[in-house]
Amino acid sequence: MRHRTGFTLIELLVVIAIIGILIGLLLPAVQSVREAARRTQCSNNIRQLGLAVLGFEGSHRVFPASGWTTLGPGNPAGKYVGWRPLILPYIEQGSLRDLYDVKLNWWEGQNLLAAAITVPTFLCPSAPQRPPVMSAVAKPPRPTMAFSNPLAPTDYEAILGVQPSSINPHLPTNIYNATNRFSVMHRNSRNRFADILDGSSNTIMVVECSGRPQVYRKRAARNDFSNDQGICWADSEGPFSLDGASVDGMREGGGPAAGCNIAMNRKNDNEPYSFHPAGAIFLFADGHVNFISESISISAIAKLITRSGNEIISDVD
Repeated sequence: MRHRTGFTLIELLVVIAIIGILIGLLLPAVQSVREAARRTQCSNNIRQLGLAVLGFEGSHRVFPASGWTTLGPGNPAGKYVGWRPLILPYIEQGSLRDLYDVKLNWWEGQNLLAAAITVPTFLCPSAPQRPPVMSAVAKPPRPTMAFSNPLAPTDYEAILGVQPSSINPHLPTNIYNATNRFSVMHRNSRNRFADILDGSSNTIMVVECSGRPQVYRKRAARNDFSNDQGICWADSEGPFSLDGASVDGMREGGGPAAGCNIAMNRKNDNEPYSFHPAGAIFLFADGHVNFISESISISAIAKLITRSGNEIISDVD
């Protein structure tokens, strides 16, 4: 009789169990590596936007406005145009810039064809897929609209500044007012480097605001909310000011009395928001990028957002 060798059922089950445990241990590491790669790509995207904004400033001697409604650099017809169409030539999108017609508002004519073209530099790789944008509610003078082609989104937005009524309650004394609340790029602005009194390396001008126009509260997509701003990369109405949000993301502004003590990652409609764990990536006026922890205080990030607040920023990490 020949002796037959092989695995018993128990041995096979033990081996399978061990392999399962090893995979379970390895999976978080793999996911961490993937997220690190996505975060690096996101940083590169924002850095490219920084170089593009600085390229525009080098050509026009002013930073692009967050959104134009009057005659201005890059907006000879005084139409509603955002900052992203103006920097297209500086991110190697000259053909797309040629398609975009600055003699029209961004939602008119062939501009909707341009707005339907995806620009990878405007997208964070960590952001999930979002429903196609086939319509928009009215936001005068833009009417209610239905689109033949889904509009292409963006995950990066200009920060206008801070909202004094929301931020001052977090401070021992009122600091911010109508004269010092703004950042570098705001509505119809013509700011130069000389206007960044707090220093270009200390002033945030572009933030992550991922996932729009899909509305998120914390990490949950909410279909019971609608968003009329930031509906595509061409939208000139997407920029916003810092207010601060509640822990659940259901409220913004109002200060500590309203429980709105969180600087980011609680709501993505008009507040900084990222799908990176524990923080978000910010672009500064000198072109450098920095990952800032979501635990930063409202007062500290407000100091970094305003360009002429004359604040002391020694408590900012």
